Amino acid sequence: MKEIFTIGEMSKLFLVKIETLRYYDEIGLLKPEYTNEQTKYRYYTTQQFERLNSIKYLRALGVPIKHLLEFCNCRDINTLVTMLEDQKSEIARKKRELEIIEKKISRRIGQLEDAMNTPLDIITEEQFPEWRVAYLRREYELGEDIEYPVSELVKNYGIDGEVFLGKIGLSISASNLKASTFNRYSSIFMILEDEDRITASDTSFPAREYLRIRFKGSHMDAAKYYKKLLTYMKTQHYELIGDSIEIALIDYGITNDIDKYITEILLPFDRL
Repeated sequence: MKEIFTIGEMSKLFLVKIETLRYYDEIGLLKPEYTNEQTKYRYYTTQQFERLNSIKYLRALGVPIKHLLEFCNCRDINTLVTMLEDQKSEIARKKRELEIIEKKISRRIGQLEDAMNTPLDIITEEQFPEWRVAYLRREYELGEDIEYPVSELVKNYGIDGEVFLGKIGLSISASNLKASTFNRYSSIFMILEDEDRITASDTSFPAREYLRIRFKGSHMDAAKYYKKLLTYMKTQHYELIGDSIEIALIDYGITNDIDKYITEILLPFDRL
């Protein structure tokens, strides 16, 4: 019966890469029974099969290498139970993270499909619930580089740089809207989702009615749509009761095709 095995034979028997076995040797997790000093060939024995099987099993469970080293150095039942309990807790944590990511993906797909399929250049009256936002009062002139105020917002609120794609918006103050000044924004904000965590206190846009219009184009094209909304508001005898909300639903962060840009404007109103 064969008792000595080369590293290549061990690799084939246990479906473990040779590089992995060499790494296990280097860190002391699974050292060969002996190594030929002249050829540097590694040789394993059948007595090491059980150890390698245990390593493969625990690695399949996602147990980190450092924990494997601790266990293999003491081979204790209590150590194994504790290690598996820790791994179970880690898996539960990762599951929660993946569930959050799945919700964000589903929500983003729905938002993009809604933006692509909604009628454009049509004014509608919409009731919106309260929005949780990170808000920065910051003057911004149309045509200026928006990246600086965005970075300021991110810094002030400790926002994770991975969470804000497609959720940045601008506001024009009610006073500027009434003065027909549509090229000067008064604030920048990020719409927060339930899962978003920030270091500073967030604020909110209250639940209220809005006039909404969506159009093909970017913030640079918004002026005529503000005029259209304000004209509609006047003819309906509505009163403007707050700053605008202007959001690029689809822009350069999503597509290179400027013909597919879609922007949304919301104006809060009250009925006289």
